[in-house]
Amino acid sequence: MVERVPESISFPSEEEKVLQFWNEKDCFRECIKQSKNKPRYTFYDGPPFATGLPHYGHILAGTIKDIVTRFAHQSGFHVERRFGWDCHGLPVEYEIDKSLGIKGPDDVAKMGIAEYNKQCRGIVMRYANEWEISVRRMGRWIDFENDYKTLYPWFMETVWWVFKQLYDKGLVYRGVKVMPFSTACNTPLSNFESHQNYKDVQDPSVIVNFPLLEDESVSLIAWTTTPWTLPSNLALCVNAEFQYVKVKDNANEKTYIMMEARLGALFKTEEEYTLLDKFPGKALKGKKYKPLFPYFAKCGESGAFKVVTDNYVREEEGTGVVHQAPYFGADDFRVCMEYKIIQRDQVPICPVDASGCFTAEVVDFAGQYVKHVSCTVGPATKTVIN
Repeated sequence: MVERVPESISFPSEEEKVLQFWNEKDCFRECIKQSKNKPRYTFYDGPPFATGLPHYGHILAGTIKDIVTRFAHQSGFHVERRFGWDCHGLPVEYEIDKSLGIKGPDDVAKMGIAEYNKQCRGIVMRYANEWEISVRRMGRWIDFENDYKTLYPWFMETVWWVFKQLYDKGLVYRGVKVMPFSTACNTPLSNFESHQNYKDVQDPSVIVNFPLLEDESVSLIAWTTTPWTLPSNLALCVNAEFQYVKVKDNANEKTYIMMEARLGALFKTEEEYTLLDKFPGKALKGKKYKPLFPYFAKCGESGAFKVVTDNYVREEEGTGVVHQAPYFGADDFRVCMEYKIIQRDQVPICPVDASGCFTAEVVDFAGQYVKHVSCTVGPATKTVIN
């Protein structure tokens, strides 16, 4: 006898019936038992934080992970599926810092590392129950009772053991990479962590001139929204294929070089300037300029303070001349290394400490927080710093 399908179906109710059936028959554990002696299939699952509630991204990724492991089981493998919890990193510390009013490492030191860790451990499983409800409701087969936590010593020791195997095989190398950094926590951040508590803020933008050594009456014009990186400037970058111009500012009689397509960034009308020359960006390659600050002038001896070219310079913003501070920008670092302004294993100059304050090398601003120094310059759209 064929059972008729009702005209209207409540899919959520049907899902709950399936979940109830799985639960009554203990289907997941039964599958694990049946496949125990089959070849093992290992699936490495990046665990979530339980300090926040699950969202769409977690549900989507969890569904894909469930499909992969179910398919492996149905293909004749034994798949041990254990839920895990990430108990380290900024999300946990951020919650504790917010609740206890901690502003930085000094506050943590006063409290004591042991007490701080205790406070962090106290919240790492805050929303574990909500996570289990959501994951089970989406139909994912995974073991919550035999879960793991990254704060377990055996877990951390295993990670170090794996790292040692890589090191012993010569697969670990030392390099330099530009990464997000928290001056409040005094630590580098992962890309995920850098988007925690993300906010749009107003930063000052300035246009700066860099006089050419061959003729200091002519200056390259660069635009930046991070004026605090200017003391670390080691090069200027232009696009070799785009057209650049030499123009006279009719208001102050000064001569500037910039990308033709970006003239509107400095001048409101054509009457404000006089066109003196036009040439491709490649004509500027290798030209030397006078350093904006004297702090690291000695770097000129190793090839700094010259014009380089790269196609990452676009015509949509700025002046078409990009100032290069290799410690603070991934493209800056790549370009300066390509032109051997810095060496592969060399850490670029960084006159900023872990708390975001200028070091003694920057004598005019030593000890000041970089963003506060930038604010003294003030926001501008046509402020030329000479």
